[in-house]
Amino acid sequence: MLVGACKIDLLIAEGHSLKEKRQVIKSLVHRLQNRFNISVAETGYLDMLRRSEIGFALVSNESAYLDKILSEVLSFVERDSRLEVINIEREVFLC
Repeated sequence: MLVGACKIDLLIAEGHSLKEKRQVIKSLVHRLQNRFNISVAETGYLDMLRRSEIGFALVSNESAYLDKILSEVLSFVERDSRLEVINIEREVFLC
């Protein structure tokens, strides 16, 4: 069994209040869950206005599939005009 995990640090353009920030992140999390069927959550910078960190993971028996989905998710996030990707940490674990 292989587990693919990724952590993305984000800068939010529309972060004028925590409420606006959370709306942007909540929307992103739901779209990622629905489109890619992955586990995803906001994992860091919870009380900062313009910063966020999301983490996501998925399980497969093929490393090629994990790499494909991880790349597709990252491309999807990078295309969101409300966000700027600051840093990406990506790993695949053998369990």
